[in-house]
Amino acid sequence: MTADEVLDEFREAGALLEGHFILSSGLRSPVFLQKALVFREPARTEKLCKAMAEAVRAKVQDNITAIVSPALGGIIPGYETARQLGLPFLFVEREDGEFRLRRGFQLTAADRVLVVEDIVTTGLSSRECIDAISKTGAKVVAECCLVDRSGGRADVGVPLIALATVAFPAYAEDALPPELERIPAIKPGSRGLEA
Repeated sequence: MTADEVLDEFREAGALLEGHFILSSGLRSPVFLQKALVFREPARTEKLCKAMAEAVRAKVQDNITAIVSPALGGIIPGYETARQLGLPFLFVEREDGEFRLRRGFQLTAADRVLVVEDIVTTGLSSRECIDAISKTGAKVVAECCLVDRSGGRADVGVPLIALATVAFPAYAEDALPPELERIPAIKPGSRGLEA
């Protein structure tokens, strides 16, 4: 699946939005990928995650034993990618501000983990997720995501496999271009909503 085909899936789902958005990273952008509109369609989600699984099979040589995703955004693509790869799926969630395995999920030093994310902007959530996994003794061998919107600049600390790599503009709040300053900002993401 090409980057254009991935973005077409977002367009067809009405999930490639234009305006003034506050991203989960805190950066501002005129483009937002509302992946929830993609994930509401099981067939579309399956198609994208099957392509991610194929990319992982082609690029990761390690014997992956588990898939882990950060809550909330990574849960659906993580589960479906795990299903495509025939692997167990776990997720980390925030507790006291830090990602942790909960709900009886466990990893050991023998586990080789693939992290599955939805959208990567700065890689912060990915790095936090990878840190939580590393604390269990397990090894993260790679990460995959639907879209790397950093244009390949995000450093997640492990090899990153993205179905689409694009360089959507992103700005600090104090460095907005005039066209964004004129539009009220909205925050459609989920960071900060977790309990």
